[in-house]
Amino acid sequence: MRIDMVTLFPEMFLGPFGDSIIKRAVDSGILDIHYTNFRDYSFDKHKHVDDSPFGGGAGMVLKPEPLFRAVKALKEATTELAEGRRILLMDPSGVTFTQAKAKELAACSQLIFICGHYEGFDARITEHLADEAISIGDYVLTGGELPAMVIADAVARMLPGVLGDEDSAPTDSFYNGLLEFPQYTRPREFEGMEVPEVLISGDHARIAEWRRRQSLRLTLERRPDLLDKACLTAADRLYLQGLKKEAACVDRQGESL
Repeated sequence: MRIDMVTLFPEMFLGPFGDSIIKRAVDSGILDIHYTNFRDYSFDKHKHVDDSPFGGGAGMVLKPEPLFRAVKALKEATTELAEGRRILLMDPSGVTFTQAKAKELAACSQLIFICGHYEGFDARITEHLADEAISIGDYVLTGGELPAMVIADAVARMLPGVLGDEDSAPTDSFYNGLLEFPQYTRPREFEGMEVPEVLISGDHARIAEWRRRQSLRLTLERRPDLLDKACLTAADRLYLQGLKKEAACVDRQGESL
């Protein structure tokens, strides 16, 4: 997969993408990451990329010309990737990024991230240049570089060969719509805290059942909203009903005290 970061601050990516899993993916040829400073595509001699908004108001707005020219140049340089290309605008007003979106984007051959600054984008960028606007949460950051890093990292994990262990991604939280089950490693006992007996039983069927139920329990306790979209079996639903009944009994006992 090719990733293009269209940004005013390409150097921001060098640290996060220069280490660990992303670096290994680049070194192995799974990822090909490029950086384009759209200030280089400004029309005027002072390299302006922003201007005051029509109608008045505080702050500055990113002009359409530099970004349209930068993205056009990238598209012309990568025509062979056109069919699998997505142009993503990092914008707090966009759709919220999810694991499902990460899986969807992992099927693309090229992702072009448009990272903004200042008070936002000229609306023609949003409406006519980007394929979609994406947000990583209901808050505002100083620029689109950090969201682009987050999304690129999440997408990269979905690519075959990036994690090394092909079973790693499917057990991540949110991959199957549920939170991840608790994990343990050596030592078996630490300061009186012991690893659950089932995990050292050697019974793979029991371990799988325990992990599934732990995922269901944690999701019900911490993110019950995820259960509405999760793919649940009849056994899952029965287990959740039992957990809800137990919680209701505890609540009633508490009220009676």
